[in-house]
Amino acid sequence: MKQVVWVSVVVLAFAASPAFAKGKPRAAGKRTSDQTFVMNAAKGGMAEVELGNLAADKGTSDDVKKFGQRMATDHGKANDEIKVLAQQKNISVPYDIDPKEKALKDRLMKLSGDAFDRAYMQAMLADHRKDVNEFRMEANAGKDPEVKAWAKKTLPTLQDHLKMAQDTTRAVGTSGRK
Repeated sequence: MKQVVWVSVVVLAFAASPAFAKGKPRAAGKRTSDQTFVMNAAKGGMAEVELGNLAADKGTSDDVKKFGQRMATDHGKANDEIKVLAQQKNISVPYDIDPKEKALKDRLMKLSGDAFDRAYMQAMLADHRKDVNEFRMEANAGKDPEVKAWAKKTLPTLQDHLKMAQDTTRAVGTSGRK
């Protein structure tokens, strides 16, 4: 799901440019890893809400429906927080999900029954594994204190989502591996 986006955050979080490492200013227009984290968290959160609403409506299993509703609710709240933080930091966040997430949503919309439940939960399991890693890295290594604090505050909720995704994935009978 957000794998490519979150991999980008990992690379940017740990691969500071040599000029930056030596204390020289970055070139104008380049984003910091904290800014990239905020943008990616906002994009990912929007996708979680859309996909969660889809699962709440289209899921067959009550567990999948409940999981989807929880994703829509929790990520909706987190989206409101990240938008405020982004505005305070003068970071432009997207207003729509990215093409990869749109493709996943389109694929899921064509599925029904158990096939939908399994595909949605596989995507959520993979996504939340990546999310937890990205938020943990930002919480530990972020440079902007407010962004770092938000990541640290949000991490326990994502860890809870990961556990729920693992449990729900088992309940719908899939390993969660792609």
